[in-house]
Amino acid sequence: MSYILNIDTATETAGVCLSHDQAILAQLSNTDQKNHAAFIQPAIASIMQETDLNLTDIDAVAVTAGPGSYTGLRVGMATAKGICFALDKPLITINTLEVMALAAIESADNEVTAFCPLIDARRMEVFTAIYDHSLTMLLEPQAMVLEEQSFADFLDKNIMLFSGSGMKKLSKISGHPNARFTEVQHHAAQLAKLALKAFSNKHFADLAYSEPLYLKPFFDTSKK
Repeated sequence: MSYILNIDTATETAGVCLSHDQAILAQLSNTDQKNHAAFIQPAIASIMQETDLNLTDIDAVAVTAGPGSYTGLRVGMATAKGICFALDKPLITINTLEVMALAAIESADNEVTAFCPLIDARRMEVFTAIYDHSLTMLLEPQAMVLEEQSFADFLDKNIMLFSGSGMKKLSKISGHPNARFTEVQHHAAQLAKLALKAFSNKHFADLAYSEPLYLKPFFDTSKK
């Protein structure tokens, strides 16, 4: 029986939810990326009030550790670490791309055999990775400049589902018959599922040394 506070501020849509084992007790989201910092603390207070629980009741805090927006990642990590330090709770860090891939997996049909989340990193660059149905990593997280032949080796062998904010960039230049595209949006609920697995296996992050996974120097995904 575990209560986990889940925090996701890595991409355009921020989310906070409180989960109890496999159940989502309360959830809030924010689509104004420039307002993630102002959203996060009131959202946490709101869902704790809604569930009639205190932060002292939680068993762990989970956060999307990156890649993603530089500012968003720092907001989420600082909030999660602050709560963990103050309350002596374990910290769980989950890769943003894995959370996005889980959302795509849950929305896909059985035809799809590989899942490729894409986070817009400006111009034609994206953060990406590739996973199979079981979330086994087929291509490790990395920054990539998209080209017409990007992912060709994987596409020749798989029906691939591309998702995320960088998906439209690839859809405009890729004509491969095995490429599929979806606008499915991940939520803190997917983070909660992965966090529960990590909690059950006691896969906790080092609270003192945990840092966001940027994959490249500073960039800002917010729209100008």
